Amino acid sequence: MDAATTDAAAGAEFLTQSRDRILAELRKVIVGQDAVIDLVLTALFTGGHCLITGVPGLAKTRLIKTLAAILDLRFKRIQFTPDLMPADITGTEILEETGGGHRALTFVEGPIFAQILLADEINRTPPKTQAALLEAMQEYHVTASGRTYPLQRPFFVLATQNPIELEGTYPLPEAQLDRFMFNVVIGYLSEDDEVRVVTATTGDEEPTLTRVLTGDEILAAQRLVRRVPIADEVARYAVRLVDASRPGRPNSPEFVEKWVKWGASLRASQALVLGGKARALIHGRYHVSVNDVRALAPAVLRHRIVTNFYAESDGADANTVITRLLETVPAPASGM
Repeated sequence: MDAATTDAAAGAEFLTQSRDRILAELRKVIVGQDAVIDLVLTALFTGGHCLITGVPGLAKTRLIKTLAAILDLRFKRIQFTPDLMPADITGTEILEETGGGHRALTFVEGPIFAQILLADEINRTPPKTQAALLEAMQEYHVTASGRTYPLQRPFFVLATQNPIELEGTYPLPEAQLDRFMFNVVIGYLSEDDEVRVVTATTGDEEPTLTRVLTGDEILAAQRLVRRVPIADEVARYAVRLVDASRPGRPNSPEFVEKWVKWGASLRASQALVLGGKARALIHGRYHVSVNDVRALAPAVLRHRIVTNFYAESDGADANTVITRLLETVPAPASGM
């Protein structure tokens, strides 16, 4: 076994152990959401960002705050409201005394200067303010008063969105939604899990959380993820899956032509491949399988497929399209 293979195996083992340790800590607070946690960790280890959607009371904010508590990263929270301005996020210049009667403009950093950022209820603020955050997510820097300020990496944004009470909200445009690697949907718990949550949260015991990973370790994991090999047939399957979601393409199924207004972008193909690499590593494998791509497809595609009024009249939505795509697009047997 050569040195590169040995290093890769050691890195994969470290990432698997890290995932298990993070999961163990989160389970002290978060019950029955292992699939959601896996998606969040996959985004973390790829350098992507997550949009987390769910009705109130399903621990969206608690999950993110708990994750921040067990990672050795600077954490900030922004509560998005209709009156929030871009400068409230990025920061602003103020006039300060510098001594000797002189004054100078000094830049005061906003809450975006963090490493893990909770953007709570992002759809409750106007598009101009949303764009200030989304630019930073893409470019990893902030521009204020003509000057550019870099953000410290890793920079991980977890935005929450409430799918109900839509009056007075500002839904993210499709081009901005595309900046999120995953749209993670949190559902209701099973009866047994809800009993566990109710019992734990109505008692007087507070779990003690242990910090698991540093920023440098997360950056090293992100570099390792990009070195994971992927077979051409698996990468081609990811691309074909995304391409089939686009109406007007040679291989678009009939239901896509009927129901879809806009299909997924190139970023979706990249997210499937990169996410597949991270998912393979955190499950102890150093190669990407078709099953990795299929498992990530709903979270990658659901916010990137725009359906039309024919879909609405047929009772279909983006999730319906994704399910049909996974049934329709042939997967290579050797890549499973």
